[in-house]
Amino acid sequence: MKQFVFFIKKEFLHVWRDKRTMLILFGMPLIQILLFGFALTNEVKNTRIGILDNSKDETTQAIISQLEASRYFDVVENIPSNSKLESSFKAGTIKLAVVFPEKFQEQLLHTNTAQVQLIGDATDPNTSNTLINYASAVIMDYQSNQRNQPSFPYSIETELRMLYNPQLKGSYNFVPGVMAMVLMLVCAMMTSISIVREKEMGTMEVILVSPIVPIRVIIAKMVPYFILSAVNIASILVLSVFVLEVPVQGSLLLLVAECLMFTITVLALGLLISSVSATQQTAMLISLMGLLLPTIMLSGFMFPIENMPVPLRVISNIVPAKWFYIIVKNVMIKGVGFEFIWKETLILVGMTLFFMIVSIRKFKTRLE
Repeated sequence: MKQFVFFIKKEFLHVWRDKRTMLILFGMPLIQILLFGFALTNEVKNTRIGILDNSKDETTQAIISQLEASRYFDVVENIPSNSKLESSFKAGTIKLAVVFPEKFQEQLLHTNTAQVQLIGDATDPNTSNTLINYASAVIMDYQSNQRNQPSFPYSIETELRMLYNPQLKGSYNFVPGVMAMVLMLVCAMMTSISIVREKEMGTMEVILVSPIVPIRVIIAKMVPYFILSAVNIASILVLSVFVLEVPVQGSLLLLVAECLMFTITVLALGLLISSVSATQQTAMLISLMGLLLPTIMLSGFMFPIENMPVPLRVISNIVPAKWFYIIVKNVMIKGVGFEFIWKETLILVGMTLFFMIVSIRKFKTRLE
């Protein structure tokens, strides 16, 4: 146990004495969370939408068919009632809901007007706004086609409603994304040089002759960065709530627990990189360049994953930031509980165990 505590103290001293490391650990997260711009959103297509048809008449079916024919939408759910509407959004199965009131066609024929309600998931305001515009355009296109007929005296109006982010603030989208990116890059980059540094500094021989087992060395190298990352998480959440005015709608305890879980996953990934790298320069290059682009492009933060080709969508599943981004967005902005994010949490736990097992095996190989 004394050797284990010694290794933890040694790692703390390595971090504390290196001013550049301290700057990266604490400076980068604060600067990025404050200065990061609004996320760019490309054209959306094949977006999952739900239909709540309280009328079920000829006109509503025609509009639904036109929505399905559009390349922008994929009708994946017929919502049975208003009470089930929000649960579909919380579960993440749909991004947009189209609601038809009762006696829709009858209102058109007798009053010459009727309303269609479009409800968007505004946790991603840019995408939600685009989806509503596209859906409105499809409905207006249907209306224009009908007006060419002589017996068309009515018009259709759309009612807009944004859930979770009615003011369409961009910070609601980029704060979860920046949290994922900062923790991914900072934690992985710092731990990726920890083991290979021992080899370059000539202290690996000390570890070779010490009685401490490899798993304790791995854990000892994770502990200092885990504690410092916890401070980073607290600072990011404070800035998000009090400076960027992004509220924590769900359980703060659950959000912090998920952040710490993701931190352990990324630290384990960094140690894996360190175990397979020959030099610190190689480890830094892999952790920075090898994780930066996948985190930005394949996490769903900058670009909708639904727009990507099937191979890229499959590859995105091995990017830990993707699952953490989903978790933070759901807990922080939608206010969901653990029952809606347990799958993503289990995936992160599985990744953590995989990274740890491989890291320990690679480290044992080095010791031999």
